Amino acid sequence: MNKEFLKRITARPEIFNGKPIIRNMRISVELILSLLAQGEPVEAILEDYPDLEYEDIYACFAYAHAVIAYDSLDAVQVK
Repeated sequence: MNKEFLKRITARPEIFNGKPIIRNMRISVELILSLLAQGEPVEAILEDYPDLEYEDIYACFAYAHAVIAYDSLDAVQVK
């Protein structure tokens, strides 16, 4: 897992009650993963959310992988 990608995932109590978000924006990891699960192409997501970068999408994958794989808490803890 690339820990550099995980640095893009943050959490702030005042945004979505502290759920994981991308780079302190009001875009949740949950939203991006939901769109991908529904078959939305990455290019379409990036077009709909112009502040996102390709690396943000991969950060969502890295975060989901870390959570599912029960990686170390340090790896999935967001700040």
